[in-house]
Amino acid sequence: MKTLSSKELVDEVKPILERFRPERAALIPILQQVQAKLGYLPREAMLETAHFLDIPASTIYGVATFFNEFRFVPLGRRPVKVCMGTACHMRGGELVMEALERELEIKVGEVTPDGEYSLDRVACIGCCVMAPVVVIGEEIHPRMTPFKVEEMLAITRQDNTQAGPPE
Repeated sequence: MKTLSSKELVDEVKPILERFRPERAALIPILQQVQAKLGYLPREAMLETAHFLDIPASTIYGVATFFNEFRFVPLGRRPVKVCMGTACHMRGGELVMEALERELEIKVGEVTPDGEYSLDRVACIGCCVMAPVVVIGEEIHPRMTPFKVEEMLAITRQDNTQAGPPE
């Protein structure tokens, strides 16, 4: 995954801003569209949005940090989501999350140094009957336990090496 320069990030944001009037009410839809395009809200995008709306950057940051949907670091190539809905939580989802943090050596909201994995908690995946559930990319891993985490990641890593290097 190519990292964009500050100028390239601003160039990506400008067409989004052009779709809106410079009104404070446009802030959340702008942030949603920026994140949809870039996968996260980089500092440069928030600064450009603040300039466009003529409001302090701290206001942009305050709004973005208030909502759980916004992220400030890019997703890993293999995003890992741990369900923390009621069924998953009651069946050990928190222990699965802790095992993933140990195994990946990152905390929720972080990305591994190689950019391969990011780790996030989600409110519900909708697979309550298979709780607790972990999703890696688009693949659902049902009935997870802390003991299954290492095996699941080993298989995922093996699949990755067989597929070849990312483009």
